[in-house]
Amino acid sequence: MNPASPSALPQPLTTSGSHNAIEIRNLSHAYGERKALDQISFSVRPAEIFGLLGPNGSGKTTLFRILSTLMLPSSGDAAMAGLDLRSNPSLVRRQIGVAFQAASVDVKLTAAENLRHQGHLYGLTGSVLKARVQEMLSRVGLAERAHEKVETFSGGMQRRVELAKGIMHQPSVLLLDEPTTGLDPGARIDLWQYLKILRDEEGVSILITTHLMEEAERCDRLAILHEGKLVALGTPAELKSEIGGDVMVIEAFASEALAAKIKSRFGAEAKLIDNKLRLERAAGHRFATEIVEAFPGEIESISISKPTLEDVFIRRTGHRFWIERMDVETKKKH
Repeated sequence: MNPASPSALPQPLTTSGSHNAIEIRNLSHAYGERKALDQISFSVRPAEIFGLLGPNGSGKTTLFRILSTLMLPSSGDAAMAGLDLRSNPSLVRRQIGVAFQAASVDVKLTAAENLRHQGHLYGLTGSVLKARVQEMLSRVGLAERAHEKVETFSGGMQRRVELAKGIMHQPSVLLLDEPTTGLDPGARIDLWQYLKILRDEEGVSILITTHLMEEAERCDRLAILHEGKLVALGTPAELKSEIGGDVMVIEAFASEALAAKIKSRFGAEAKLIDNKLRLERAAGHRFATEIVEAFPGEIESISISKPTLEDVFIRRTGHRFWIERMDVETKKKH
C-alpha cells in the first residue's frame, strides 16, 4: 500500500467512534455479464474481528480488492473508518493495513529492512522509524531475528513479517486475505492470538477472508457469501442456533423413496444432498432409533452431529460448502 501524501499518521479508530469501521451498502460488481457481487450490505464494528466466509467463486476476493482500494465497485457504497472509498481512496489507504494472500515480503532483505522500507512509504524516518520497527518486530516475536534475511524464515515467520508490515503505520482497520494460508497449526494459533491482542489492546478492527470453517468460528461475527450474494450474517453461535436441533445424515439404499416415507410417516422434511438424506431434528438420537425401527433394512448408516457453520451454509444454499461442478476449473477465481 502506497499512500499519496505521507505527512501525518492517522489516529487509530477507537470503540467510542461515531461510525463503524467498515460500512457496505448495496455493493455490486460485475465482470462483463457475470456478477461477482450482488447487492452486498453489512458493517464491521470498531474493535471487531469480522470474517468473510465462502468457497472459491463466492466473491470474497472481489470484495477484498474493493475494500483495499485496488478497484471500484460497479455500484453501491463502501466506507472505511467513515471515509468513502470512491471519493477518498488516498485517505482510506492511510487508515487501513493490508496483508494479501500472496507474499509481499522481500526475502532477500532482513526483517528489519522490510519494515523500514514499509515505514518510508508512510513518511516515517529517523528515530521514530527505528523505534516503530523494533516495536513491531517485538510484537510479532521476531526481535531476535531482526537482522536475518527473510528467506531463512519459516512460512509462519514470514507471515508475521507480513502482519508487521501491515500495521507499521498504526491502521484502524486491518484487512487480511486468507491469512493462515500455508501455515502449520502452531503458527495459526500464534497468528490468532496476535489478532486478538490487536483487537483488545489497540482497538483495531480486523476483516479476514477465509474458506476454513475453523477460522470462521474464531471470528466475532461473519458474513457467509455464495455466488456473490450474502446468505448469512451474525455471530457463529447465532448462525448455528438457527438449526434448532441435531443434524442427521442418512445413507440409504433408495434415498428418494425413503425421504418420501419419512415425510409421510413423521412429517419430517429430509433433503437429498450428495446422494444422502439430511434433516434437522431435536433429540436426533431418539429419532434415529424411530427411523431404523420404522424402515428396517432400508438404511445403510446414520450420523448425528451438532450444527456447524457448514450446516448453516447448506440450509441457506441447498448444497455443501465444497461442491464439484463442471465449471469450477474454468471459472476464474475472483
